[in-house]
Amino acid sequence: MTPVSSPDPAAVTVTFAGSGDAFGSGGRDQACIHLRGPGGAAPVLLDCGATSLSALRRSGLDPGEVAAIFISHLHGDHFGGVPFMILNGQFSGRVEPLPVIGPAGTGRRLAALMECMFPGSSTVARRFRVPVTELEPGDEATAAGVRALAFAADHPSGPDGPALALRLAIGGKLIGYTGDTAWTGALADVAAGADLLIAEAYYREKSIPYHLSHADLAARAGLLTSRRIVLTHMSADMLEHPGQARFETAADGLVLRI
Repeated sequence: MTPVSSPDPAAVTVTFAGSGDAFGSGGRDQACIHLRGPGGAAPVLLDCGATSLSALRRSGLDPGEVAAIFISHLHGDHFGGVPFMILNGQFSGRVEPLPVIGPAGTGRRLAALMECMFPGSSTVARRFRVPVTELEPGDEATAAGVRALAFAADHPSGPDGPALALRLAIGGKLIGYTGDTAWTGALADVAAGADLLIAEAYYREKSIPYHLSHADLAARAGLLTSRRIVLTHMSADMLEHPGQARFETAADGLVLRI
């Protein structure tokens, strides 16, 4: 597959390299959303599940170009690919920093994950830095020209602090992202006036603790004032009934230009 490029120099290109859940439902890769600003700007990742390296390459995207990684929460299907991104940079001669922005505990958990997977890898000398910025709800951070605003999500992923929903400003556009979460009123703020809301829809109607269902979103559609809603992180229950989705649905390799 050839690399994705936007024919519109003013567009933000959103590529769902991985749109799946933790269990590979439908053969999909784990969460990995590639965002490129106008004019061929260096891209960033929104979540980086364990399968992200292969997912990016299958979509014709160069992992070495990624200029920052924004993480919603510290579960393996959303941040388990970060060690692989770091090691890929190490062995491919990367020299530019690779900032990682995530919730409280990101630095500690990333070091522990690297040591679990590749002992010694968290302290080895590299030619590039991996600065970690930790966000609490209400915090903002900017990396690679992308500004992130954090909101509290209802999805436990460790003792350090809450998972996050994120609102990213990139190339003059706003992208909201629920991450994994039960419904909270903050999601209306994440979506408010955004050009795109990327929302979890794990099941159609079944209530699963700490996750959004399609029914949750449909019942509150009037509160979600983004210009566009695309569903992701869908289980087999959702994938087996595509015609019943009220909103657009993502698939691995889907490219949007906003």
